[in-house]
Amino acid sequence: MADILGGLLIVDKPGGPTSHDIVARTRKLLHTKKVGHAGTLDPMATGVLVLGVERATKLLGLLTLTSKAYTATIRLGCATTTDDAEGEILTTAPAGHVTDAEIAREIAALTGEIQQVPATVSAIKVGGERAYARHRAGEDVKLAARPVTVSRFEVLARRDHAAQELVDLDVVVECSSGTYVRALARDVGAALGVGGHLTALRRTRVGPFTLEHARTLDELAEDPVPSLDIDAAVRLAFPQRMIDAAEAEKLRDGRWLDPVGTTGVHAAFTEDGRAIALLEEKGKRASPVFVVRPRGLID
Repeated sequence: MADILGGLLIVDKPGGPTSHDIVARTRKLLHTKKVGHAGTLDPMATGVLVLGVERATKLLGLLTLTSKAYTATIRLGCATTTDDAEGEILTTAPAGHVTDAEIAREIAALTGEIQQVPATVSAIKVGGERAYARHRAGEDVKLAARPVTVSRFEVLARRDHAAQELVDLDVVVECSSGTYVRALARDVGAALGVGGHLTALRRTRVGPFTLEHARTLDELAEDPVPSLDIDAAVRLAFPQRMIDAAEAEKLRDGRWLDPVGTTGVHAAFTEDGRAIALLEEKGKRASPVFVVRPRGLID
């Protein structure tokens, strides 16, 4: 890839491949090994997957991706070992009698700041090993509840399958990072006494990055460049501070600037729209945490 600055690639991940599979495919398409991801999606899930390319991989750990949004389908009447359609069936129960009012009540109880027990097949480490690895090895994994925030949990449509006595709920979820939508499906079903699991999951937003920024792998193959160059990515993801030419030269050498009262990581931009560095103020210094355009590497 010619541009060593690179940028962020927002992929509309298809169902089936892992996030690591998508990274491997992207490396081939862009002809570079310097591709990384900012958080993963389950193989069954589709939607927004944020990748960094070339020098922009160094942005990934600095991005604030604390809020996420999904559309999903919850099936009532059947609980599984993985809380999704890929697991083995644990229990079944008729669900057709469950009313909309009862569903709304239990969904409301799972909205706001809640304590959630993560899915057994999550990537959380237990004794140094991923929970999903322990589960696949046949271990009965017990995970502790964790605080998460579900800011929106709403039913968009209900579909009853009378023959199987199952109910499908199409829902939208907006939540904090670390929230498991499959656990919401499990807990709604359990609270209603019929069991529940996730049959579809699509991530529509991660932080400021949405499906509007995303491209499919086929689209990427036709035009193998990042969705956002490094300047556009930094501008979208961070608050900005304008700097003059002398300040830009100081930052390119890794030196600090005087603070201006900005909290958190923010970007220093020149008048011509170039991102020079990401800064964080501590005391009497606004120090670079990442120099986008260091002297010598990029002139």
